[in-house]
Parts: sequence; C-alpha cells; structure tokens
Amino acid sequence: MNPINPHSVDFHSTVPFETSRIHAVAMYCSDGRFGEQCDEFLQQGLGLPRYDRLAVPGGPACLAGYDTTHRQEEGLIEEIKFLIQVHGLARVVLIAHQGCAFYTEFLRFQMDELLAHQCEDLTKAVRRVQEIDHRLSVEPYFALRSEQTVHFRKLADLQSDLG
Repeated sequence: MNPINPHSVDFHSTVPFETSRIHAVAMYCSDGRFGEQCDEFLQQGLGLPRYDRLAVPGGPACLAGYDTTHRQEEGLIEEIKFLIQVHGLARVVLIAHQGCAFYTEFLRFQMDELLAHQCEDLTKAVRRVQEIDHRLSVEPYFALRSEQTVHFRKLADLQSDLG
C-alpha cells in the first residue's frame, strides 16, 4: 500500500504542528454550539494552548454512574487510561453546559431540575476520574449561557451561589 501523498490534499492548514504535549484532556458535550467557546475558555481562560479532547453527548454526565450510560462510561474510562499511559495525562478538565439535551432527551430530566442534577453529576464525574488515577488533577466547570454569551464557572463557585 502506498502512503498518502500530502500534496494531493485539497486543504492545507496554516497552523503549524506542535510536537510537545500539554498533558491535559478536556471532556465536554459534543454540542457544537459550545465548541468554540470551550476552546476559547481552555486556551485563554485556563492557559491550555493544546489539549486532548473527549467530546461526547452529555460530556462528563457519562461518568456519573447512570445505568443507561454504562457502556459510554466504560469507553471513556478506557480512553482516559490510554491518555494517561500514552500522552502522560495529568490534568482533566470537565465541562457541563446549561440546557444540555443529553439530560432532557436521553436521561429524561425536566428543565427545572436540570442544573441540580448536572452539578451533582459533575461531582460524581470528578470522583470517578480520580478513581482511575488519584494523581490526576480534575477541574469541573459549568458553561452558562446568557443570551449570546457563554460564561464558565468553577463548579464549587456555582454551587456556592445556588446555596
């Protein structure tokens, strides 16, 4: 089999390839409406110029121990273990977002109880990731939308505000 000729590709990125690793992964919902905001937050807000990505429906909700997400949880755990071993993963950023359809459509929660469940699930996801490897630094955040702006809050700060 012949290797692919890179000159036959239709698009060439202007972003140079960086060989060094950051040793961090971000896990967030695959909802594309939050993708650019998550990238901006991670790169500018947290100072992670590059990071591994685990974007799945519901994001960290899959690590909260639901029977209906057991297979997804097992898969994500294996992916995290792989990243620890091969990429030297040391830092995990978990991001949930307001109004996540994974909760309303898949898990069937009502909108008025959504935020409380998501906060609880982020806490469970932190514990689950730390069970994989206690040396990992795990940081939970919540993305809140206000009209056209997305705000990122530390989970502890959001919980404190909620009382």
